[in-house]
Amino acid sequence: MASNAKKVQFDAVKTLENIESQFEMVQVLNEKGEIVNKSAVPEMTDEQLEELMRRMVYTRILDQRSISLNRQGRLGFYAPTAGQEASQIASQFALEKDDFILPGYRDVPQIVWHGLPLYQAFLWSRGHFMGMQLPEGVNVIPPQIIIGAQIIQTAGVALGFKKRNKKAVAVTYTGDGGSSQGDFYEGINFAGSYGAPAIFIVQNNQFAISTPRDKQTAGATIAQKSVAAGIPGVLVDGMDPLAVYAVVKEARERAINGGGPTLIETMCYRYGPHTMAGDDPTRYRTTDEDSEWEKKDPLVRFRLYLEKKGIWNEEKENEVIEQAKEDIKEAIKKADEAPKQKVTDLMSNMFKTLPVNLQEQYEIYTEKESK
Repeated sequence: MASNAKKVQFDAVKTLENIESQFEMVQVLNEKGEIVNKSAVPEMTDEQLEELMRRMVYTRILDQRSISLNRQGRLGFYAPTAGQEASQIASQFALEKDDFILPGYRDVPQIVWHGLPLYQAFLWSRGHFMGMQLPEGVNVIPPQIIIGAQIIQTAGVALGFKKRNKKAVAVTYTGDGGSSQGDFYEGINFAGSYGAPAIFIVQNNQFAISTPRDKQTAGATIAQKSVAAGIPGVLVDGMDPLAVYAVVKEARERAINGGGPTLIETMCYRYGPHTMAGDDPTRYRTTDEDSEWEKKDPLVRFRLYLEKKGIWNEEKENEVIEQAKEDIKEAIKKADEAPKQKVTDLMSNMFKTLPVNLQEQYEIYTEKESK
C-alpha cells in the first residue's frame, strides 16, 4: 500500500548548517606573530603599528594598576580587561574622532583612548558625578552598567547620523552575555531596518559572567545572528589586533558609504575575573583553558610581529610601562582632589526642577552640609 505521507521538498537543518559554515574566523596573525592571511593585512604605517602596540601595552598596565587600586579601596566598580586589548584597542584605533562610542562597563579603555581624561574614568568608577561630565568634543557616553542597554541606544545614535548625513558611525561593545539580551536583537534589527551606520561589537570572552557561551545559545557563532537582522556579520580572532583593525575599518567604510550596520564577534578571553566584585573564575574555568588562551595573548603575538619588523623592542616597551604608571599616578591623584559628593549634588544633578517631595529634603540636607 502506497504511503500517503508527503515528501519534504526542503531541508531546514541543511539550510542552517550552510549558513553556519559561512562564518569562518578572520585571522591575520597567528600565535607566533606570523602572517597567515596576506590578503587581509590592513594598510598601516610603521608609525601606526607602533602606536597601536603602545596603546595595548599601556592598557595592560592600566588594567593591572586599576585592579590594585580597587583592592586598596581607591576605585569602585572595576571590570578587568587583560586579554581583550586587541579586541578593544585595535577596534577603537580603526575609528575617527567624530565616531561615537557607546561602551559597556568593561570598555573604559576605548573611551579613554577616544578622549575621556583618565582621572574622569577613575571618578566614574567611584560613582562620582564629575566622572559623567564629559568634555566637549569627546564622543562617548559613560559606560553602561545594564547589560546590553547600550545596543538600542547605538541604533538611535546611528540613525541620527544618517538623518543628518553625517559621515560617522556609532559603535557599541557588549560581551557574549549581552548578546543573549532582548535589547541586542531589537537594536541590530532596528539598525538593519533603517540602514543606520552602526557597528555592533560582541566581545565573546567565552563565559559572560560565569555561563559558558555554548549554554547561552544553540548558535554556532554569535556573528551568524546578523542574518536574521539582514546585516553583515563577521567572526574575527579577537586576540589578533591586525584582524580586528581590518574588520572594523572595513565595517566603518561600508557604514559611512550607505552600507548600513555590521555585527562583529571578536573571539577573545578575559584573563581576570568578570569584575572585582567577588567573582571567582576558578569556579567555572579550568587551568587548562586558562593556559591555552594565555598562549594566544594579544600582546605577545603583536610584539613578536613588530620585533620581526624591527619597529618594537624591550626599551620602547619599558618606556611605555613607566609612562603609564606615571600617568595613572597623576590621574588618581587628580581624582582624589575632586570635591566630595554631597546628597544635594545627587538631587540637583538629577533634576532641573526638584519635585515637591524632594524640595523639603533638599533644604534639610543643605543645612546639614553647611555645618
